[in-house]
Amino acid sequence: MTRLSIFTFLLSSYLLFSQGKFINPIIPGGYPDPSICRVGEDFYIVNSSFEYFPGLPIHHSKDLVNWELIGNGLHRPSQASGAVNLVDVQENGGIHAPTIRYNKGTFYIVTTNMYSQIDRAKPNNTKSNTNFIITAKNPAGPWSDPHVIEGAPGIDPDLFFDDDGKVYFVGTHNPGDVTSNGIGAIWAQELDLERWKLVGDRHSLWEGACDKKHTEGPHIYKENGRYYLLVAEGGTSFHHAVMIAASDDVFGPYETGLRNPILTSRHLSKKNWVHSTGHADLVKLADGRWFMVALGKRNDRDGHSNMGRETHLMPVVWEPQIVRWQQVSKTKWEPVSYLFPVVAPETGKVERINPLPFPDKHQYYNDAFHDNFDSENLTPDWSFRRVPQPKTYSLSANKGHLRLYLKPENFQPRKRYSAMGITQKESQFEWEAKMKFTPKKNLEEAGISVYQKDINYINLSVQKIGKEHHLKLTVKEKNKNVSAMTDSAKFPNDKINAYKSIALPNYDGEILLKISSKNGKYSYFFSTDGGADYTKLAETPDNLLLGMMYTGANVGIFATSNGQKSNGYADFDWVSYKGFVKR
Repeated sequence: MTRLSIFTFLLSSYLLFSQGKFINPIIPGGYPDPSICRVGEDFYIVNSSFEYFPGLPIHHSKDLVNWELIGNGLHRPSQASGAVNLVDVQENGGIHAPTIRYNKGTFYIVTTNMYSQIDRAKPNNTKSNTNFIITAKNPAGPWSDPHVIEGAPGIDPDLFFDDDGKVYFVGTHNPGDVTSNGIGAIWAQELDLERWKLVGDRHSLWEGACDKKHTEGPHIYKENGRYYLLVAEGGTSFHHAVMIAASDDVFGPYETGLRNPILTSRHLSKKNWVHSTGHADLVKLADGRWFMVALGKRNDRDGHSNMGRETHLMPVVWEPQIVRWQQVSKTKWEPVSYLFPVVAPETGKVERINPLPFPDKHQYYNDAFHDNFDSENLTPDWSFRRVPQPKTYSLSANKGHLRLYLKPENFQPRKRYSAMGITQKESQFEWEAKMKFTPKKNLEEAGISVYQKDINYINLSVQKIGKEHHLKLTVKEKNKNVSAMTDSAKFPNDKINAYKSIALPNYDGEILLKISSKNGKYSYFFSTDGGADYTKLAETPDNLLLGMMYTGANVGIFATSNGQKSNGYADFDWVSYKGFVKR
C-alpha cells in the first residue's frame, strides 16, 4: 500500500460531531430490514442479505451509533447449500427480513430464504419460501446449521419469547390463500424449540392498519402488560410505512393505534433527504428508554441511491391513545386507552442529524476499508454473489496477497463467478487495488468492479486480447447490452453501455486500478509505475447502478476466463476503499 493510502487510512476515523449529535444512517450501505436486540449493555443488529454469501450480517454496538460488523449468521457453505439454497439463487431472492432475539444465553435468528426453481420454459415461475432458525452462543459465531420450520408459510418471520416461557413463531400469509404470494396478514403459532416444530393452533392476528396489503415484517413485544404487534405496510418503496396494534392476548384480537402509521415518509416530498422509511424493530434500553431502527433510502440521485436501503435510528416515547369507546351504562361511555409508541416525537420522521442516545458517547465516522491480505481468513466485510465455487480464492498461495482464480463464468444470472466485494457506503468514494496479473490465454481478464446485480455492473480490468494486454472498461446497465466504443475517453449518452479498451504496450504484470466517484461522475484511472503517476481512462455518470430495489452496490474485485477452462489467477496485493460523507 502506498504511503498516501496508509495516511488516508489513519485519518479515516474521525469525530462526526462534538455537540451531542449523531448522523443517520447509523449503518450506511446496503443493510436493509434491520432487526435489533439488546443483551445487557450490548446491541446487535442483523440485516437481509438476499443472494449474497456470507449471509445475515451482524453488527455490534455499545452506544447505538457506532456499529462494527462482527460476523455473519450464514458463514459456512454447508449452511447455504441444502434446504437453504444460496448456490444458484435468483437475483433479489435469498435471505429476507431476519429477526434477531436473545433468550437464556442463546441468540436466535429466524428468517426466510426465497428461492425460485430454474425452469427453462417458465423462468423463475416456481417459488419456494423456506423459513428457518439458526442459533449461537456468541453472536460473532459460529452459528448452527439451519433448523427448517416445516409448515410455516410466508416471509419475514419473527420469534417472540413470552414471560411465561412459551415461544411463538410469527409469520405472514394471505387470508384464505396462504400459497399465493406469501404476504398479506399476520399469523402466530406456538413453537417447540426442542423439536423445532410448530405446535397447537395457528391464529390469524391482524391484516394491518391502513393499506391492508403487503402487510409483512411482524414483531411482537410485551410492554405495560399488553402485547404489541409492529408491522410494515405499503410495499418497500415510497409508500412504505410502519403500523402498530395492541392486544391483551398474544393471539389477539389486536386493536389498531389511531396514530398509524407511526413511521413513514409517504407524506413527504420525494425531494426529502430520505424516503421509503419502514420495516422497523424496537429495542428497550436498560434505563427504560426506547429506540427504533428502520430502513430508508437516501435521496442522492433523483430519489435513489447506490447504497440502496440503509439502517436508521429514531428515538421512541410511549403515550396514551384512545382505541375505542366503551359503554359503561345506558347513558355513559368511557374511552379505552392503551399506551402506544410515538416515533421521533419532535418531528415524526427520520432526521439526518439527531441528539445522541448517550451524550457521553460520540459518533465516529469510519468509512474506510483496507485489506493487505495478511490474515489467514477473510474479514466479515467480504461477500460473494452466492456461495462461491470451490477454489475461488486463496490467502495462502502467495502470502500477503489474495489470489483470485479465473473461472469460466462472468457476471451472469444465477451463476457463481469469481467476484467478491464490500458494501459501498457513500455516493462519493475511491476504490483502488494493486493487482499482479499475467494472463496466459486469450480473453482472460481480471480487475476491479462496482456492481449491484448480475446484470448491472462496471468493470475496470486488464484483459489479454490476442498477444496484447489491454486495459478495458465495461459498463453494463440493466436491460441493456454492452457494445464496443473506441473513439472517445468520455461516454456519449446514447452509448452508455459500452466499453473502452486501450493497449498496454509496457505492461509488466503489475498495475494499480482506481475508480473515483465525485461530483456526480465516476472516473477510471490506472497506473503502471507503482502509483507515481495515474492516467484517466474514461469518465461516466455515477448513477449507472440505480434502480435495482433490494440491494445496494458493492465495490470489489473479479477474475474470469470468459467461458474457457483456465488455471490462471490474479494476485491482489491490497485493496483500499475510502468514502466521503455529506454532513
